[in-house]
Amino acid sequence: MASPHDDLEPAGYAELLTDLKARVRATQFHAARAANTEVLRLYWSIGHDILERQRTAGWGSKVVDRLASDLQREFPDQRGWSRRNLLYMRTFALTWPDAGFVQQPVAQLPWGHVTVLLSRLKTTDDRDWYAERSAVEGWSRGMLEYHIKLDLRRALGAAPTDFAGALDAADSELAQAMVKDPYVFEHLGLVRTRAEREVEQALMDRLQDTMLELGRGMAFVGRQVRLTVPDDESDAVDEFFVDLLFFHVEQLRYVVVELKVGKFEPAHLGQLGTYVAIVDDQYRRHEIHAPTVGILLCTGRSGAVVRYSLASTNAPVAVADLQGLPDEARGALPSVAELQAVVADELEQRS
Repeated sequence: MASPHDDLEPAGYAELLTDLKARVRATQFHAARAANTEVLRLYWSIGHDILERQRTAGWGSKVVDRLASDLQREFPDQRGWSRRNLLYMRTFALTWPDAGFVQQPVAQLPWGHVTVLLSRLKTTDDRDWYAERSAVEGWSRGMLEYHIKLDLRRALGAAPTDFAGALDAADSELAQAMVKDPYVFEHLGLVRTRAEREVEQALMDRLQDTMLELGRGMAFVGRQVRLTVPDDESDAVDEFFVDLLFFHVEQLRYVVVELKVGKFEPAHLGQLGTYVAIVDDQYRRHEIHAPTVGILLCTGRSGAVVRYSLASTNAPVAVADLQGLPDEARGALPSVAELQAVVADELEQRS
C-alpha cells in the first residue's frame, strides 16, 4: 500500500532538480561546441589537403568538381559537399594555415559564420577581429553580416571627441572605445518626417535595436529625463530634459544622448555639456562610477567646426553622424526567410 507521504516532495528535491537541469544544459552546450569544433577540424583538413595537392601535384580546379560529386554520392544524406563549400574549405585552410586555429575565436563559430567571414572580408586580420566579436557577443549569422556591411571595425572609436583632454588617460581610452561614427539605425529608414521627436520616437519604438547599435553594455534609463537646477537667487527651478539617458553597465558610467536633426551647431555641444555636468552631479553617487559622458547624434556635421567646438568645451563629449540604413544596404541584408533557412541548415548539419 502506498504511503500517504509518497506524493510529498522530499527535502532538498527542488535544489537537486535545479542543479541537474543546469548540468544537463551545460553538457549539451559543451557537446554542441565540441561537435562544432570537430566539424571545423574536418573542413579545415579537407581544405588543407586540397591546397597541398594543388601545390605539389598540380591539381586543377576540375578535381574539386569531381571531389564534390564523389562525396555527395558517398554521403547523400549529408549537406555541405558542394563545390562551393569545398572551395570555402580551401580558403579556410589558406586563411588559417595552422591547425592551431582551434585555439582562436573562429573555432567557436558555426560553419555558416565562417563562410561569411571568408566571403565578405579580404584580410585575415579583419576576419579574426569579426570572429572574436561574433564569438564574444553571440552574434547570429545575419547580425555578423549586418556589422560587416556597416564596417563596424572602422566605425568603433572613430567619433570625434574631447575625451583625451576631459578624462584621465585610462578612462579616455575606455570611453573612446565605446563610441563610433556613424551610428546607423536600420529602423530610421522608415521615418518619413525628420523632426527630432519623430526620430526619438522611432528609436524608442524599437528600443532593443537602438541599444544594439549603441553598443554592448548599454542599459536604458529613460527618455526625456527631467533635470532640475535650483536658482540660487530665487525659489525658481530651471528645468532641462535629456533626450535619452543610458547607463553603461561594463564601464559603470551614465551616457547622455542628444539628437539633433540638421546641421551641427557649436551651441549643441554647450547644451550637451550642461546636461552631462548635471547628470554627473545628480546621478553619479558612488565612487566606483566613472565620469558621465555625452554623445551628440546629428544628421549633418562639418569636421572642422566639430574640432573647434570640441576644443572649446571641458565636458567629455563625442559627436557622431546619425543615419538610417540606406535602401541599398537594407537590400543586402538577409531576409527573415533566409535567416530561418540558415538556422534550419545549421541545425540539420549538427543533428
